[in-house]
Amino acid sequence: MPSFLSALWRRTEAATLVGIVVIAGALWGFVALAAEMVEGDLHAFDEAVLMALRQPGDPAMPVGGSQVQVAMRDLTALGGVSVLTILVLVVTGYLLLLRQRHAAGLLLIAILGGQALSHLAKSGFDRPRPDLVPHGVDVATASFPSGHSMMSAVTYLTLAVMLARTQRLWRLRVFFVVVAALLAMTVGISRIYLGVHWPSDVLAGWALGAAWALGVWLMARWLARRGRIEPETTAPEDPAPERGSGL
Repeated sequence: MPSFLSALWRRTEAATLVGIVVIAGALWGFVALAAEMVEGDLHAFDEAVLMALRQPGDPAMPVGGSQVQVAMRDLTALGGVSVLTILVLVVTGYLLLLRQRHAAGLLLIAILGGQALSHLAKSGFDRPRPDLVPHGVDVATASFPSGHSMMSAVTYLTLAVMLARTQRLWRLRVFFVVVAALLAMTVGISRIYLGVHWPSDVLAGWALGAAWALGVWLMARWLARRGRIEPETTAPEDPAPERGSGL
């Protein structure tokens, strides 16, 4: 095997191995949080974090006042069904315009599967919502894991890895993933701030959502190798500046 092909193969296998390890760690984190939650060992932690975001002596008033609360309501909407659905449709349309219809199909299946997993987990644990502080937004479902946090991680990270497959430059790929992670983190923090989730709900949602998105990434790599979906765009090294250009 030529040296450059051998190096590419090693790089690919290393990335796959790292992905598997991270998925295993995220799933272990979710299982550990679920076990501690069922046993009631997370109550002190959850209560301490939730109350730290409230004015001393006034649990009804979050830190930062009404302006921060309004901002958090806006940010938590980034994890809502309407916003996530619009973004998924936009990226699906983008992939179709690139004639990557199989990748677009995988994206839709991955998002719908993540949504089903979120509903299944919520109904299975059926944890009550926090009752220490007033809720900043209306809620109707169970608390564990946080659906907004999980679906934000599932959707934003899956969109990021699918978009990254279409880019040649590594800095653009990293940019997509970093932005996706920050958005998912922001949504989760807003859920705690608004008093509609225990902190452990959000941590569990992040863990399970990240594991799902990474699983989608590995699945895309596996399918691409077998010609089932469009191949990943080759990422060359950044071109070096020309000598004597005067720039």
